[in-house]
Amino acid sequence: MFCVPSTETGAIMNITKGGLVLFSANSNSSCMELSKRIAERLGVEMGKVQVYQEPNRETRVQIQESVRGKDVFIIQTVSKDVNTTIMELLIMVYACKTSCAKSIIGVIPYFPYSKQCKMRKRGSIVSKLLASMMCKAGLTHLITMDLHQKEIQGFFNIPVDNLRASPFLLQYIQEEIPDYRNAVIVAKSPASAKRAQSFAERLRLGIAVIHGEAQDAESDMVDGRHSPPTAKNVAAIHPSLEIPMLIPKEKPPITVVGDVGGRIAIIVDDIIDDVDSFLAAAETLKERGAYKIFVMATHGLLSSDAPRLIEESAIDEVVVTNTIPHEILSEAIRRIHNGESMSYLFRNIGLDD
Repeated sequence: MFCVPSTETGAIMNITKGGLVLFSANSNSSCMELSKRIAERLGVEMGKVQVYQEPNRETRVQIQESVRGKDVFIIQTVSKDVNTTIMELLIMVYACKTSCAKSIIGVIPYFPYSKQCKMRKRGSIVSKLLASMMCKAGLTHLITMDLHQKEIQGFFNIPVDNLRASPFLLQYIQEEIPDYRNAVIVAKSPASAKRAQSFAERLRLGIAVIHGEAQDAESDMVDGRHSPPTAKNVAAIHPSLEIPMLIPKEKPPITVVGDVGGRIAIIVDDIIDDVDSFLAAAETLKERGAYKIFVMATHGLLSSDAPRLIEESAIDEVVVTNTIPHEILSEAIRRIHNGESMSYLFRNIGLDD
């Protein structure tokens, strides 16, 4: 569970002279459970607030106690209705700001829209937009976990604590995989190589990288913005202008850089959402001789038919933390695959460094 480490009662109240207030930004069971556990560790009572939807689907927030001059912590977990989750948070932050709170700290285990942190085609950088909205609403500090890209911290003009789940995933590998010394850490694409290298160095294991996978939805495909433009007749653009011909990208056949034959393959990433790339990686690793395949990540979104697809795949076990609400994963984590249940990592992840 994503929560703070235990502290002595009384010590926490000296954060500011006015004390602190802890709010749950919505009433779903997972957010309330997380908020209550944090409150218990801190030795404080939950703040009184009402968050509900009007008949027309508008979100209404009513703060039911004074927050003047206090440090307010707002806990928000991401539900299936991501946009409602965001509005609940923004409205509550703004309500605290207009109620003269001294500081407003958002605790968001999984930062939504984090995958939209780069310009793609003629799209937009939605993570930047969301960061600006949070800051404008009045957020003064953000605590989150394993941002999709570290650079997202630069979208905020407030302090951001980007916590890590890797120590607990590493602990799981060492304690729950008896022959992990015969394992190899795998990056399913070159973009994941840095994370895989970090795991491999800490576990003193080898690393493998899958290269040449099919082009995914996030890659830069043809959209009319070629620079330089493709033109067979350069003179058609300008008689005196010499423009080199654009060589189109072409990915090579799938290649595994590193030895996985007769080894346990542990694929590591930050998010498991659309599982197609994980399934393709698992098939490739099986073909190359890996006899067992684990997938480990911080955020287990497992959208759409992901649980069913994982069951039918070459993946033996999936391990995630519970930064995503339990009800979303409750069905998935009970599934049986190859005689083993999909693992679900319940660990206490501290909010301090």
